[in-house]
Amino acid sequence: MHNDLLYQIALTLVPNIGDVHAKALIEIYGDAQSIFKAKRKELDAIEGIGTVRAKSIKDFTDFSSSEEEIKFIEKYKITSLFITDENYPKRLLNCYDSPALLYYRGNADLNTSRIVSIVGTRNNSDYGKMVCEKFVEDLQSDNILVVSGLAFGIDTIAHKAALKNNLQTVAVLAHGLDRIYPQQNKTLAKQITEQGGLLTDFISNTNPDKQNFPKRNRIVAGICDAVVVIESSKKGGSLITAELGNGYNKDVFAIPGRITDSKSEGCNYLIQNNKAALINSADDFLQMMNWKATPKSSAKKQRELFIELSPDEKIVVDILQQQESIQIDELYFKSGLSSSSVATALLMLEMQNIVISLPGKVYKLV
Repeated sequence: MHNDLLYQIALTLVPNIGDVHAKALIEIYGDAQSIFKAKRKELDAIEGIGTVRAKSIKDFTDFSSSEEEIKFIEKYKITSLFITDENYPKRLLNCYDSPALLYYRGNADLNTSRIVSIVGTRNNSDYGKMVCEKFVEDLQSDNILVVSGLAFGIDTIAHKAALKNNLQTVAVLAHGLDRIYPQQNKTLAKQITEQGGLLTDFISNTNPDKQNFPKRNRIVAGICDAVVVIESSKKGGSLITAELGNGYNKDVFAIPGRITDSKSEGCNYLIQNNKAALINSADDFLQMMNWKATPKSSAKKQRELFIELSPDEKIVVDILQQQESIQIDELYFKSGLSSSSVATALLMLEMQNIVISLPGKVYKLV
């Protein structure tokens, strides 16, 4: 395990090798150590790697930094989550630029059935604070994990509201786990580790530099089922997160505000341009996500299908016969199929009137 982690951390430190390249190499070699042991000529021939990146891998010698990071991980009981690990956040697997390696300190299940990311301005109004607190409070009975970025403003309000209402909450950081930014949220961060967790893809001794925040936002957008924007100007991290969410095929929602209010410009822009669905409350959100509690039928209906199905379609139908409905990300996990194979199977099943799609990218048998 120690040896595996040594090479996993090292892979994230190699110059010119980003997450996309690292994951492509893992796809070929299976583990990080095999990448470093591969011959340069072999690496050179891989599409997208080429001479420069192959040289970077073979010239890399800074394994001492990996050793230091392992000591830090062990000392502070941090969990490392590599892309091939069972507990790696499954929703991130469908994001092309998701981190190859994550560092996590907490107790929340990052693969729980319902996750919402709440983002917004750092300079919230009283209206934004009230809306955010009420929104999170009304999620209370639905056992939803609340994700945000620990920034001032809406992020902080969302985390605090989750803690107050006994919901688990995860803060995604733009720096290593050896520091907290902003420092004023140090106590809040400690509370979050006890009722959720802190998550980052940055090693210790990494400062919260400006360029790290967009990288942080891709995790906020990718780890969830839906992104909710509460107050945002037309420029800033919240709109980046919403755009990323759309790119990752997540459901994106925005709460509108007054047209004269600069803090609502971003939300109104997203709604106007069909980049976010308009919601006024948590109840709207739960209904659109199909997360409202529904009475369970006393007996499962046995469905007989006389239509000849392809192997992929059969896998999807078998899963759907075991439960009333399923969210698309969960279907990816359980089927073991690629996202394109699942999409094709669902399309064919819908055309044959075997499956119907519901709001929130949820599917069920007819």
